[in-house]
Amino acid sequence: MKVKVVHLEDIEKINLGGGSWAKELLTEKTVGTQKAMLAVSVFKPGTGTAARIHEEEELCYILQGTGVIECEQEKVEVRKGMAVFIPKGVKHGVKNTGNEDLSMVYVFSYPKYPPTKIAE
Repeated sequence: MKVKVVHLEDIEKINLGGGSWAKELLTEKTVGTQKAMLAVSVFKPGTGTAARIHEEEELCYILQGTGVIECEQEKVEVRKGMAVFIPKGVKHGVKNTGNEDLSMVYVFSYPKYPPTKIAE
């Protein structure tokens, strides 16, 4: 298998609302991954995700900004340079609580965005 390279500019944005977006860079579809995927998301100040539950583990690395990742009943403040592990089956959401974009890389142990349900 040859090494495959994808450039951020070549990947279609997934609109997350409020000017926020995600791009799924390394996936089953883009490069033929079989066991993992890597993506980038950018959350504008005051925006975030609805609470959700993934059927796979999630790894996150904060590139820029500050925010909160709420897992079950715990709120974890995050900022540039922090890495976060979210076990599979854990209800969680992300919110940008700062004044600048919250940018993060995330990885799933699944070749595309994993089976997910939006939590109440």
